[in-house]
Amino acid sequence: MSSGIGASWKRDRIGSALKGENPTVLRKMTAGFAVIGDVQFLPGYSVLLVDEPGVQRLSDLPKERRLQFLSDMDQLGEAVERVCRRMDPAFRRVNLEILGNRDPFLHAHVWPRYEWEPADLVSVPVWLYPRERWSDKRFALGPRHDALRVSIGAELDGLAAGD
Repeated sequence: MSSGIGASWKRDRIGSALKGENPTVLRKMTAGFAVIGDVQFLPGYSVLLVDEPGVQRLSDLPKERRLQFLSDMDQLGEAVERVCRRMDPAFRRVNLEILGNRDPFLHAHVWPRYEWEPADLVSVPVWLYPRERWSDKRFALGPRHDALRVSIGAELDGLAAGD
């Protein structure tokens, strides 16, 4: 499924997820939505979106919801790690980040990292990758990522069931 460049759901990612109209949603979780990233230059990149519109920071949530969101982030990170480890022997680790500097809603980034990354980038934050990586159509989410989507979703289901 394509992320649809310029698609209207991108203007309200959380609202469209709540309405079932966000095509990047992998699963509804306890306190958010697991979604696959719009760009896949690091295959498996995913994001956890809070499920409450208007929540900008982790501290905007009551303590119990904060812990649920962080638990969801942990589960999504583990699902991405399991899938990426199986799909690519050069998988190294997962980076988890809650930044919120550009998008004004609470979300957490789940970045798989690989041995094949350029030597000057493998040990630095993903945000230091050249800007063209973020807009290059070769890395845009598309049908070629369907197996990845299915695998991460299945791992999330397994983790939710206690596997």
